[in-house]
Amino acid sequence: MTEETSFPDGMVPLEDQPFRFRCHPGVACFTMCCRNVDLDLYPYDIVRLKNSLGLDSLSFLETHTRLHQGDNNYFPTVKLQLVAAGSEWVCPFLSQQGCSVYRDRPTGCRTYPLERAVARTQQRRGGRRDWYFIKHHDYCLGHREEDEQTVQHWLRSQRLEPYNMMNDLWAGIDTLLASNPFKGEGSGGPRQQLTFQACYDMDGFRRYADQNRLLEGYPLDRDRRRRIRRSDEELLKFAFEWLQSAIL
Repeated sequence: MTEETSFPDGMVPLEDQPFRFRCHPGVACFTMCCRNVDLDLYPYDIVRLKNSLGLDSLSFLETHTRLHQGDNNYFPTVKLQLVAAGSEWVCPFLSQQGCSVYRDRPTGCRTYPLERAVARTQQRRGGRRDWYFIKHHDYCLGHREEDEQTVQHWLRSQRLEPYNMMNDLWAGIDTLLASNPFKGEGSGGPRQQLTFQACYDMDGFRRYADQNRLLEGYPLDRDRRRRIRRSDEELLKFAFEWLQSAIL
């Protein structure tokens, strides 16, 4: 995320310019991008994946993720845990036919071959503008396909709107976390653990919210209360709001 409209050398936003790309089982590199991949998982990715697999969020985190010290010095990054397959490390959701969780695949997989950058400004309607750049990996033959895409067509075809919306909300939380809101508590303290639960462990946070009657302390209309109780996505939105007002 950046407030600037200048970009690193060689990175030119696509705007309305079309690009060539198609991924399908007929390309020789099919599923190569699922091997030896270094993939960040965002909170909404966890919600979609754990529900797709029929797992509670803590079981998913313990089985399919690992924690990493990333750019944020005060909060861990969650990464996909690969599994050994001969001499390679592969995505645990890779099957003989391809991605076994394709409908709920993570943001990074869904966005490729594009990369998204966002700038927030108070002057722009909606509070943000985003740009997209084309990413090239030498092994990827999808760039040689004849199919032409535009950014807008790609966003629609990959159903990226809910992912982008939820990831923008998460970016606001991540920015607050980078300011070291846990001063004096140390790594892994109670507030940091509760924050991690609110972001990544929706089933655990739902129990916490019920036990502490969190919803009763907020001016929520009846319809939104019902949606929060039924939907992990709505609960995640509430968790981000709650963190900003009560924890961060």
